[in-house]
Amino acid sequence: MKHAREDYNRIQDPANKIGKDEPVFLVRANDKLMIPTMNAWIAFAMKNGVDEKMVRLVREFKEEVYEWQKTKGCKTPDL
Repeated sequence: MKHAREDYNRIQDPANKIGKDEPVFLVRANDKLMIPTMNAWIAFAMKNGVDEKMVRLVREFKEEVYEWQKTKGCKTPDL
């Protein structure tokens, strides 16, 4: 898997489900743009017929992110 940031190359896929040359976009909970990114993904998913179960899982996970950010804080993305 390919990351935009070199320091994320240490993130692995032990099950080899992601191709070595497949670009991956990672957003962390400490990024204050994560929740807006998730909201956009949810809106696009609903508009494009993504399974309702998947959308529900992302919504539930978004609540975990919100709680994490509330307790631990978040920041503007940086390198």
